[in-house]
Amino acid sequence: MLSWTEGALYGAGGGLVVEAVVTFGRLHAWQQARHTAKMAAEALPHLGTYIDPPADSLAALFRIVLGGAAGWLLHGELAGVFAAVAVGASAPAVLAQMGSSTTVADALLAGAAPGTAPAAPTTPAPPTVPTQTEPPGLDTARGETAP
Repeated sequence: MLSWTEGALYGAGGGLVVEAVVTFGRLHAWQQARHTAKMAAEALPHLGTYIDPPADSLAALFRIVLGGAAGWLLHGELAGVFAAVAVGASAPAVLAQMGSSTTVADALLAGAAPGTAPAAPTTPAPPTVPTQTEPPGLDTARGETAP
C-alpha cells in the first residue's frame, strides 16, 4: 500500500506520461505532414498547426492534476508504483466511472440502471396449461414407470 503522497506523485507521473504520448503523436503527425509536403514540393506546414501551446499546456496541467487526484484518492488500494502510474494515466476515465457509479440500493430505488431506457409496459402472458407426457399418477422423479 502506498502513502497518499506517493499515490499522488506517481499518479501525477502517470498523467504526465500520457500527455507525453499525446504530444509525441502530434509531433509525429507534423513530421509526416512535412515529409509529404516536401515530396510534393509544397509549402511545409508549421508546427503551430499541430500544437497549440496555451491549450495543450492547460490540458497537460489538468491531466497531471487529475492523475495526482486519482492516485491520492485510491492510494489505499494501490499495491505498487506501477499501479499508481496506471491509475494516473487512466485518471479521466477512472474518475468519471467513480462519479457515475451507483450503489445497489440506489439502483433498486431508481428501478433501472443509469443510462438505460425505462422498460416498456408489458401485458402478462396468458396462463398455460401444463402438458403431461406420462400417464396420470406416475412419478418419474421417483423412478415409477408405466406397466
